[in-house]
Amino acid sequence: MKLGANSVLFGGHDLETAFRFLAQAGYDGIEISAIDGMSEHLVLADWRAGAVRARELSERHGLELLAMEQPSQDPERMEAAMQAAAEAGIPIINCGPGGKTGDEASFQQCLESLGRLADRAAHYGVTLCVKAHVGAAIHDTPSTLRALAAIDHPAFGLDMDPSHLHRAGENPVESLAQVAHRIRHVHIRDCKGREKGPGSPELQANGRGDIDLVGYLRTLHASGYAGPVDLEVIGAKAYDVTACAVIAAEARGHIQACLQACGAR
Repeated sequence: MKLGANSVLFGGHDLETAFRFLAQAGYDGIEISAIDGMSEHLVLADWRAGAVRARELSERHGLELLAMEQPSQDPERMEAAMQAAAEAGIPIINCGPGGKTGDEASFQQCLESLGRLADRAAHYGVTLCVKAHVGAAIHDTPSTLRALAAIDHPAFGLDMDPSHLHRAGENPVESLAQVAHRIRHVHIRDCKGREKGPGSPELQANGRGDIDLVGYLRTLHASGYAGPVDLEVIGAKAYDVTACAVIAAEARGHIQACLQACGAR
């Protein structure tokens, strides 16, 4: 498995700062944030410059470009994101499912939109991934399985995030076995309790919350998964760089120990 982190953790700082501190913490790679309101790391209105910058920073700091997170399914935004990914050599784009939990019409709209975007992803040679998200049309394992069955596309896969399944009342370790064959990316973080939000950035650091992340990574390794595992900590935009770096380093140490314990490293 390749261990990375989403640059959104450093959303209040420039992209090179994220690269520098994640490299110092020992990560293998980085997921570039293109999330409006949370970072200015890849601005899709100027995606060519952003792609060139990402490539340059990757080479300078020795971090592999593992993925991009661009949550919107808006066709124009996603087209720009895919162009940027193809130009920079980013293999995976993670987006949100959209829609509303329990609304069948919005669920079907979600499937249609994701299917069209998977076709565009194939055109650019990238993989589109989506994850179950609290409150969205795809929100738990049953709705995830429905989506995966409906979109059987080589350029479409699952972004597996245990924190959202935990907050949906599931055991992510048990859920993992049901979807392992379609996982192409993993977002990882911890959280305490089962509230709607993931909690403060500090409590999202692996080992601080209630999710069995040791068992999760052990099961993931046993499934044969060898792709990116990217830390995703949100809400730290106002944090100074030291606080962001501490969270990154603490989480990386926990994930590394888990991977070593299960023989994945």
